[in-house]
Amino acid sequence: MRNYRNFIGMGGVPPHDNPHAYVWERRLHWVMVGIALLALPAFYLELAGKGGLLKHIGEALDIIILAAFAGEFLWMLWLTRQKGAYVLHNWLSLLIVFGAGASLVGVEGEWLPLARLLRVAYVSLVLARVLGSLRNLFSPSAIPYILGWGAVTLALAGAGFYWLEPTVDSYAEGLWLAFTTGATVGYGDIVPTTEASRIFAVLMVVVGYAMLSMVTASIAAFFVGEDEKLLRREMHQDIKELRQEVAHLRAQLQERGAIGATETASKDKA
Repeated sequence: MRNYRNFIGMGGVPPHDNPHAYVWERRLHWVMVGIALLALPAFYLELAGKGGLLKHIGEALDIIILAAFAGEFLWMLWLTRQKGAYVLHNWLSLLIVFGAGASLVGVEGEWLPLARLLRVAYVSLVLARVLGSLRNLFSPSAIPYILGWGAVTLALAGAGFYWLEPTVDSYAEGLWLAFTTGATVGYGDIVPTTEASRIFAVLMVVVGYAMLSMVTASIAAFFVGEDEKLLRREMHQDIKELRQEVAHLRAQLQERGAIGATETASKDKA
């Protein structure tokens, strides 16, 4: 598992490193998840702002993301002893810092499609970091949290489609479009027609796949966990019976030994 996380650039603190680094890694975990999620509103605020107040708010969010990820990376790098290994195994954070910085530069004119492609790639990297940070949700006890997160995501996505898609006339239609997009059903009664809503739909498909995968994995983990519990109970019962048999055999051996000693003493006296 650690080799896989190292490969995707989310290895964290290397093994056998500074204990304080592990403490700070746990402290910053959910803070960085929340900051990473700011990339989505920043992306759409800049896309819809077109030079107005919304664009400036999006740029401010990009600055926050840049400062947070750069600060986290430098702080953890200072705490760790194996600095080279930390940089090598956490290259995704460096790419996010680079993407946040590049998104603040802005490209106009003929380079505008390239700039938007880079922003989509940057947001995708941030989402990859978020999903990787949520790996602890793949457990039976996490099913309620996953369903709750899915409900919140669906509600926000409905509002997003209601805001971005001109053919959506109500929040209920936005929710319906968010559900059919995230579940990859695609009935076709309502479809994204603008560039912003289509990009949002792509992100919803990715999030929908991730959510369905997490729910499926958690349910599978639940049944596997039940089988493991049954197996542990059976093993515990077998061990208990084995200990009883061993104790019974010891008692028989001691009894026979005592009888043998008594018979030997009687013969010696005779």
